[in-house]
Amino acid sequence: MAAHLDGRIALVTGASRGIGRAIAERLGRDGAFVVVHYARDDAAAREVVATIAGAGGQAAAVRAELGTPGDIGTLFAGLERALRDAGREVALDILVNNAGIGLPATIEQVDEAGFDRVFAVNVKAPFFLTQRALPLLRDGGRIINVSSGVTRVAFPEGIAYASTKGALDAFGHSLAKHVGPRGITVNAVAPGVIDTDVNAGWLRDNPGAQATVAEWSALGRVGQPADVADAVAFLASDDARWVTAGRIDATGGARI
Repeated sequence: MAAHLDGRIALVTGASRGIGRAIAERLGRDGAFVVVHYARDDAAAREVVATIAGAGGQAAAVRAELGTPGDIGTLFAGLERALRDAGREVALDILVNNAGIGLPATIEQVDEAGFDRVFAVNVKAPFFLTQRALPLLRDGGRIINVSSGVTRVAFPEGIAYASTKGALDAFGHSLAKHVGPRGITVNAVAPGVIDTDVNAGWLRDNPGAQATVAEWSALGRVGQPADVADAVAFLASDDARWVTAGRIDATGGARI
């Protein structure tokens, strides 16, 4: 297990599966105590915590459904309990805003309820979660937002979702200037299509879809959660101390 994040505390939202799980496990292997946030699946969250522990790391799970009333208060009450139970200081060094939902719809198909929901989870939640985290975030900390490659290419079939990720990018850019005097960096990682459980139905068991997605990439393959997690791990490390207000395109060069 790498140890360059020893003594640091990380909160990863949406960490019970997919990209969030890969990020949590990678930061755990690098030595961080990882707070695994999740919305509903207790068993999946416990599995992530157990996997981190099995690799020699430390973690705890905290449940809170983002985009609902009281979500931020619930999350941070759980985080504080988890850290105290583990004998840790109630503090943070790394915040990864990964949790998000999609909305596969064109502008003609989007209704107000769907629009409000995707913005509540993808924009409002990370905004106020970060606001709540800032007093706990130690100087020299890291904030990493998981954006999307669809802010670089047109995505009319998911226009509201793409708009949320554009808003998240703008949020991070301004936040980097605001927290820079404290030595805190703020960056984004933008994945493309990744082989996760969310995409399993149309991608993982569909050779034709896999071939199409691979063709989009300059590297000729479908992205894996670890591809994104490793980019996040770099931004969380001391090696990225002079990188802020940046964005790592983790699409494998899709549609360049």
